[in-house]
Amino acid sequence: MPSPTALITGCSSGIGRALADAFKAAGYSVWASARKPQDLASLQAAGFIAVELDVNDRAAVAALAERLEREAGGLDVLVNNAGYGAMGPLLDGGVEALRKQFDTNVFALVDLTRACFPLLRKRRGLVVNIGSVSGVLVTPFAGAYCASKAAVHALSDALRLELAPFGIELMEVQPGAIASSFGSNASREAEAVIAEGSPWWPVREGIRARARASQDKPTPAEDFARVLLAAVQRTPRPALVRIGNGSRALPILARWVPKALLDRVLKKRFGLTVEL
Repeated sequence: MPSPTALITGCSSGIGRALADAFKAAGYSVWASARKPQDLASLQAAGFIAVELDVNDRAAVAALAERLEREAGGLDVLVNNAGYGAMGPLLDGGVEALRKQFDTNVFALVDLTRACFPLLRKRRGLVVNIGSVSGVLVTPFAGAYCASKAAVHALSDALRLELAPFGIELMEVQPGAIASSFGSNASREAEAVIAEGSPWWPVREGIRARARASQDKPTPAEDFARVLLAAVQRTPRPALVRIGNGSRALPILARWVPKALLDRVLKKRFGLTVEL
């Protein structure tokens, strides 16, 4: 039997790279995507089929699907992992920041899944969408990111039902805090929008705290990958998987703690108790 084929996006580091390592160790032929030449070289040296891919480039997405058809003949697992976290006050970033966030975290996910649909149909494959616990418990200074992940969750529910008649399964993953470069990248995003002219300038440390929050006692990416791979290999597969610090506790808080109390906790945590 030929090795099953997995396409994993966003494999430069963190969750994506850990997943690529785990799937390769489990016998998959792993197509690992990244954007930077140095990351692609590292992936290739590690034995992956390194794919240069900007998930927002529709022509590149279509070309990748054609290459997969030509070289692999189908696709067993698609892991939609590529994404980033836009940080800062929602009104400071405005529609442009929101659109950019949704382009990468939401629209690109749908576009790649659509392009790979015929390949997944051939193998009766699996789509794994990496959402976030932030799409369940929304926090200040991450509104665009939280909204994008909430959209991923809603789209995953719809796709799971719509793909079922074709024998394609869909698994939604809601990570908690996972050790990765997400925190440093989010901090850069935050610093790019923090400005003295902003009405939220006096609470800028709260913005910085939110950008760093994903790295609060994080679960190692390797542990995340191990648990997710086990879920993929399980029969039957779970529709929803929560992995990492806070991935179970935070949804419970979002569901059961009264909204007024939760608001008070979040305002205190991120410095929003002052009068501006």
